[in-house]
Amino acid sequence: MIEREIAPRLVGLFEQYPFVTVTGPRHSGKTTLCRAAFPQLDYVNLEAPDQREFAESDPRGFLARLGEGVILDEIQRVPDLLSYLQVQADEAGRKSFFVLTASEQFPLSEAMSQTLSGRTALLRLLPFSLAELRQTSASDSVDDILYSGFYPRIHDQKTEPRQTLGDHFETYVERDVRRIGEIRNLANFRRFVRLCAGRVGQLANLSSLGADAGVSHTTASHWLKVLETSYVVFRLPPFPANIRKRLVKTPKLYFYDVGLASHLIGIEHAGQISTHPLRGPLFENAVVVEVLKHRLNRGRRLNLSFFRDSSGLECDLLFETGSGMGAIEAKSGATVASDWFDSLIRAAKALPDITTKAVVYGSAVRQSRWDGEVVPLNDVSEMLERMEGRKDA
Repeated sequence: MIEREIAPRLVGLFEQYPFVTVTGPRHSGKTTLCRAAFPQLDYVNLEAPDQREFAESDPRGFLARLGEGVILDEIQRVPDLLSYLQVQADEAGRKSFFVLTASEQFPLSEAMSQTLSGRTALLRLLPFSLAELRQTSASDSVDDILYSGFYPRIHDQKTEPRQTLGDHFETYVERDVRRIGEIRNLANFRRFVRLCAGRVGQLANLSSLGADAGVSHTTASHWLKVLETSYVVFRLPPFPANIRKRLVKTPKLYFYDVGLASHLIGIEHAGQISTHPLRGPLFENAVVVEVLKHRLNRGRRLNLSFFRDSSGLECDLLFETGSGMGAIEAKSGATVASDWFDSLIRAAKALPDITTKAVVYGSAVRQSRWDGEVVPLNDVSEMLERMEGRKDA
């Protein structure tokens, strides 16, 4: 079994709160993580029709049968159960009560804030990080990584990525999209998702997306929210700088799993990646998500953003550290070019808080330069620890 980086934090928080809630994409390993971390707890999956019907029709009876100390999987299927859980936890007055999992975020977060506020710790589990992926003996080739992505099933069970990702997407559309978004024209929605995949690393222009998909701006906005709710895509916010330069205010679009993005743009084998026109954006997507996973798995704030001004100056990723701000550029090439640090240097002049700079590139050799470091994709986590100036215990 792959040891997940977030596991120690999950166990530690369960000792401090009545509830711990783990959210994340379907098939990211939430159930496996929770059952491995808490083998002493009973397990109930609310995807099962009989369990869900029981919880909906007789919530008190359902909870009375469970007793104390249970993993409740896919809690978003019975959101009304949260109110009964709150009452039961308050009456018991104890910690380490229930572990909850969910495959949706925004509606559940709102319900959590209303019913379990102050009673639950919230964690987000994404598919494997690069460090976790290395435990599977998967290929460390950049093209293989961009093609296969990070869903555990692909690497644990050695399944074919094209088939697995295709099945994952079709199941998601038929099951979750119908329920979450009340979307009737699934063909147009599929086209919309593929258009999003073709725009990874670009500004999330809803008017352009809607026009290309043949839907209104309002519909495009709604569909993008559905994709965010179900952990398919996320929007990286622009840096909110109070400086004289006019900054772009539109967020950038990324997929939580780069392999799914590759599948949706029609890549059928890893050999296509090396010459594909979107190799650079896919590589950037992988870098941004790896930083996201690094911070989520360690319980750190998601203070990530990008920088772009009206003159075209751009820095792919910014994040705050204890001693300033880190700046990262993603370059998919394997040969270091002399101008790779140009945008980082210029961004540092516009943002004096930038104290560390790095370029993540498509080779396997780490290099140090006078103006920063150049690191392989597989070394992103170690690079972040250096930039943050600390190690986790």
